Amino acid sequence: MMNNIGFPGILMLIIYAAVIVVPFFQLWKRTGHSGWISLLMLIPLVNLIMLYVLAFKRWPAVDREG
Repeated sequence: MMNNIGFPGILMLIIYAAVIVVPFFQLWKRTGHSGWISLLMLIPLVNLIMLYVLAFKRWPAVDREG
């Protein structure tokens, strides 16, 4: 079944990855972290852990303002 994924399937995976990674890339950068951490959002279960890290971790960019 996986051998027949074809071009439409690959295109949908690329679009899905872009829809997930691009916003998180900007979000991680705005918080003062490396934006490349957003690539971890493509790994199942790791994405949930990173979402909680993002929500509850101290943000260096916010700490500098105050």
